[in-house]
Amino acid sequence: MKNLIVGNWKMNPNSQKEAKEIFDAIREGVKELKLADSIEVVICPPAVCLYASAFGEGVVAMGAQNVYFENKGAFTGEISAEMVKDLGAEYVIVGHSERRKYFGETDEDVNKKIRKALETGLKVIFCIGETQEEHDEGKKNEILESQIKIGLEGVGDLANLNIAYEPVWAIGTGNNCGVEECKESISFIKTLIPVGTRVLYGGSVKSENSGAYIKEAGANGLLVGGASLNAEEFVKIVKSAE
Repeated sequence: MKNLIVGNWKMNPNSQKEAKEIFDAIREGVKELKLADSIEVVICPPAVCLYASAFGEGVVAMGAQNVYFENKGAFTGEISAEMVKDLGAEYVIVGHSERRKYFGETDEDVNKKIRKALETGLKVIFCIGETQEEHDEGKKNEILESQIKIGLEGVGDLANLNIAYEPVWAIGTGNNCGVEECKESISFIKTLIPVGTRVLYGGSVKSENSGAYIKEAGANGLLVGGASLNAEEFVKIVKSAE
């Protein structure tokens, strides 16, 4: 099983020119590492940057940050899984905590998006994680189990599914999850999903701590936010997963 390193650029950068510069630098850096046999690398830029010129040499795959659960129609501002697939993207992030928090996505919405994305042939990065309040109240496992149960309800073939454990309290805060706690969470998640399903960690990941999440906590990869916009830093994170 290859480790999966995903860069989520969120709503950055502000121009396609800058996006292409960052992507090209990452692609060249990853290419020089020559780790294709052991690591899979994916970049998920804003939808407007999922342009054909970004693809090349099969070193870095592309993914979307979100899709809608309908094929087409009067859904202003939404993007279908078919559109994403047609652009050549292979992956899509579904259920990110920012989608849940700012756009009101429910577990049921996430379930419909996962089913549509998998039906379309996309590989899904399914985000789960507890808030600070849920964590402090000792509800972490309860929340994770509920999100997985509802999110995967009615989903048959899970071969293209990846789970990303992102404790909400660690995302973009610099307050990353401790390795031991991360290990416990990943171990618990793996009891709820088919053997062989990759479980990634995300939440204030940087090159100084990235290797430990894979080598010590047992993560099968990483979902990287802000650090993925710095090509040099992101390549270091990729290398740490070797």
